[in-house]
Amino acid sequence: MQTNFTEAQLQDPDTARANQILRACVHCGFCTATCPTYQVLGDELDSPRGRIYLMKDMLENERVPDAKTVQHIDRCLSCLACMTTCPSGVHYMHLVDHARAYIEAHYRRPWHDRALRSVLARVLPHPMRFRLALAGAKLARPFRRLIPDARLRAMLEMAPRRIPPVSRNDDPQVFPAEGGAPRMRVALMTGCAQRALNTDINDATIRLLTRLGCEVVVAEGQGCCGALTHHMGRESQAHASAARNIRAWMAEVTGAGLDAVVINTSGCGTTVKDYGHMFRTGPLAEEAAAISALACDVTELVARLELPEGAAKGLRVGYHAACSLQHGQKVRDTPKVLLRRAGFEVVEPADAHLCCGSAGTYNLLQPGISGRLKDRKLRTLEAVAPDVIAAGNIGCMMQIGSGAAVPVVHSVELLDWATGGPRPRALSE
Repeated sequence: MQTNFTEAQLQDPDTARANQILRACVHCGFCTATCPTYQVLGDELDSPRGRIYLMKDMLENERVPDAKTVQHIDRCLSCLACMTTCPSGVHYMHLVDHARAYIEAHYRRPWHDRALRSVLARVLPHPMRFRLALAGAKLARPFRRLIPDARLRAMLEMAPRRIPPVSRNDDPQVFPAEGGAPRMRVALMTGCAQRALNTDINDATIRLLTRLGCEVVVAEGQGCCGALTHHMGRESQAHASAARNIRAWMAEVTGAGLDAVVINTSGCGTTVKDYGHMFRTGPLAEEAAAISALACDVTELVARLELPEGAAKGLRVGYHAACSLQHGQKVRDTPKVLLRRAGFEVVEPADAHLCCGSAGTYNLLQPGISGRLKDRKLRTLEAVAPDVIAAGNIGCMMQIGSGAAVPVVHSVELLDWATGGPRPRALSE
């Protein structure tokens, strides 16, 4: 794609990166075949190729974004299926992230939109605030049909019926490896929303990793990875969260040392692995790159630790591939290989590459499109008749679990159970 940015514009590193990405696009249209919003809406402007044209025009001309451009960019899930499909290697993620930050800086949204986004940004990244919000949503749920705003109704419908108790395993501490000297010393990212929605995931991760010989550290000062606010274009807030994590984990690196930063929420994993890019021009560049190099999904680490082979469990697991894991991190086969090795029968739905519609806050901000994607994902999962559905991302679990007829668990809960841990709570209930 030909671009016409000025030399002055290209002095900005984010604009220079956008220019590089735009020039890689050859307009081939392969991305439209795997874009969930294009599949649902059939509008070229709701495809990666269409959005690229909109973003090019907006950024190149430095114009104030109009409502139409904002609408189409807001409808992007950032599922990154287009990056998996693109034969030209267009790094759409960095382009759309830059466009969102530009929109946040130059476009004044309607007041109700600003208010909703502000509440989400102030609540979701903070576990205790989120718990209070969930308690309020639980009380308001019976009255949701009286609320005219579809987005507020979606929030009430997505709130879990059971709010788990606080897990002390999320507090800063060190969990020693079982069986003597540790094989590895790893930091576990405990996350933010996950700590309010499902505390079993971190508990299962700690049990599994210590059983496999890891010393697991929950570092002092870590918190939200920044993804939730980053995808809303709130760049300064997202970078502040990321910087806190970098400093917290680097304190462990320079102290007793770390072999890995382990992440069990794939949306967070995609963001942490991109810290090196986010901070590439600032004073934290070296440290951010070091943390990105250490970051890995929990299944990547378990594969390195050589999970013991388990006996057949007689349980048919429908594996849902989270977009941030399969497209963002390119981790596709590892979770399925591990589940099979642990003794589970693993089946996949048709069109496994398509998003379930969760995408961070997307199901709250775009409930109509999200609901259609969820219904399609549920139909394809139900078609393979699973006993349980497994995923590697809390957002997907909440989205699918709100309509699934079978339990939905994290893959690590099944791996923990297969190697001596307790039966996942969702299966027992």
